[in-house]
Amino acid sequence: MPLPDLTTIQHLLEPLFPGLMGVRVVEVGPERVVAEMPVRADLCTAGGILHGGAYMAFADTLGAVGTIVNLRPGQRTTTTDSSTKFIGGAKLGSTVRGESVALHRGRTTQVWQTSIRSEDGRLCAVVTQTQLILDEAPKAGAAVGS
Repeated sequence: MPLPDLTTIQHLLEPLFPGLMGVRVVEVGPERVVAEMPVRADLCTAGGILHGGAYMAFADTLGAVGTIVNLRPGQRTTTTDSSTKFIGGAKLGSTVRGESVALHRGRTTQVWQTSIRSEDGRLCAVVTQTQLILDEAPKAGAAVGS
């Protein structure tokens, strides 16, 4: 099965929470995902700095996209664990860039680490997450074992 291209991934994200946040995927592959997100007022703290939850949601999106790229037909994924280290702030009106790399791509779990940097390249946050890989549930009325 060919890897989903950037356009397919972006269309998948647009109507969802990442689309509302303005996430734009710029590179996608089985071991690395890169995206950008504008630091808008509605994503900031009262001090005009990107909110911690926005960092976490941005990183979660990148790790999920990386896992989706690695799924076999009939599989889906969900985040089971996420750890965030906040290091610096990104200012209102700037753009952050996230790079997520696969630390582990197993049969039932994948682990991704995302580094989020400010426009000037300063490290703002590091997020490590575990994605569980699940088989799609059989549809109601479908014969089991067929």
